[in-house]
Amino acid sequence: MAEVAARAGVSAMTVSRALKSDGAVSEETRRKILTAVDELGYVLDLSAGALSSKRTGFVAVLVPSINNSNFSDTARGITEIIEGRGLQMLLGYTDYDMEKEEQLVQAMLTRRPDGIIVTDGRHTPKARRMLRSAGIPVVETWDLPADPIDHVVGFSNAEASRALVHRLYQKGYRNIGFIGGASRRDTRGADRRLGYTRAVEELGLPVGRTISFGNPPISMEQGGQALVHLIQQWPDVDAAVCVSDLSAFGAIMECHRRGWAVPGRIAIAGFGDFEVSRCAWPRITTVAVDCRNIGREAGRILLDALDAVQHAHPPAPATLIVPFEVIEREST
Repeated sequence: MAEVAARAGVSAMTVSRALKSDGAVSEETRRKILTAVDELGYVLDLSAGALSSKRTGFVAVLVPSINNSNFSDTARGITEIIEGRGLQMLLGYTDYDMEKEEQLVQAMLTRRPDGIIVTDGRHTPKARRMLRSAGIPVVETWDLPADPIDHVVGFSNAEASRALVHRLYQKGYRNIGFIGGASRRDTRGADRRLGYTRAVEELGLPVGRTISFGNPPISMEQGGQALVHLIQQWPDVDAAVCVSDLSAFGAIMECHRRGWAVPGRIAIAGFGDFEVSRCAWPRITTVAVDCRNIGREAGRILLDALDAVQHAHPPAPATLIVPFEVIEREST
């Protein structure tokens, strides 16, 4: 600060005031000081200010995967909202592992984020305790937890999958299978399996036609392998609901290799409305959710909660249910 003051020809106290957003200095003086800071290559250290203001200027965001376009779109939506308030995002990657999420929650909270946004509504008991006692806004996304920690922006994966099966039934399919992961680490995938099971039971269709193959997230290659297992076990299967569009794309490619017509031999449906579902041939029937809007709404709820806390009015927990849509395409 002394070096900046000497270069700008002002006092150290004036430098201190200029570096505060509400500091009482003229714009000309502020520009002169910021020019000196830039010329010296300095970066403002916010840690001391954070101790007094109890604000660190960043929001922690935990996602299951960094190479999944749905979650990258959600992160983009969050950033679009919070950056207007001078907040930055610190991203953590859980790999669909609740134990790893627990470790990340602990690591993030030691850095005192202004808020935290997590994916899914199920966590380890320790993670739940840490999030509940953190004293900052918490937003759970991509799910509708039975016992929310604080705020929620999501939808029922089970209901979305159920709606997809009902749409296939309306189109005349009666022997519908399901392709999902072999691990229950992907709790949203487990909910989609549950929605499928409920639907086939409601409709009086053959039950139990599920293939568990690979750890989440299921790859395209695993989707193709799983489809072969599905048809080998139940040769009369006429439609397959896949846990994601990636596994559905792999299933369609395997059908092409084997000469099985889609949907002539078997209809294929996915989940997520990834770009690949719109570029495949046949294009893939899927469930679409506005991933970016989930992030934007989570960001808005978090900012509203921060404003309320700042004015000594802790907000009531908010739950925002985002819509989903079954998009029918040529694969069914």
